[in-house]
Amino acid sequence: MSAKLAVALRPMLPSDGPELAAIFRAAIADTACEDYSPAQCDAWLSAADDEAAFSKKLQEQLTLLATVNRQTVGFASLRDNAHLDMLYVQPKVGRRGIATALVDALEILAASRGTALITTDASDTARDFFARRGYVAMRRNTLEMAGEWLGNTSMEKTLSVPQRGALQ
Repeated sequence: MSAKLAVALRPMLPSDGPELAAIFRAAIADTACEDYSPAQCDAWLSAADDEAAFSKKLQEQLTLLATVNRQTVGFASLRDNAHLDMLYVQPKVGRRGIATALVDALEILAASRGTALITTDASDTARDFFARRGYVAMRRNTLEMAGEWLGNTSMEKTLSVPQRGALQ
């Protein structure tokens, strides 16, 4: 097992869009395509064909970047303070604590803002990662992307919401 990396987190800037699209593409092509057909992967990858629209979607959410030695190596986004929408890590640094750092931070932020239940639609590749974090599978989904059907699993996790005014 590879050693964990020293990960720093920061909010997304508008100029990060192309780099995040590249991470998205690499993560799907090198990691997720083990669980999906080539046609399904091509359809999934097409979500970043319009980099401006891809970037705009991430800017409309709470998107955090993970960096190692000032290089962006992953990102995750939270929609409506309650739905973990995207989580992608550069394959060359996978399984080294980056996804964990990103999801930990988004869960803490969501809980601190009063969210008691966080959800995600986990790909077949990410489902076990979320299950190990305490997310419970609720239903299986199929969604159409660029003429292909892809499966994922809706999952949820109860968060510990800090009580206002409680002593720490």
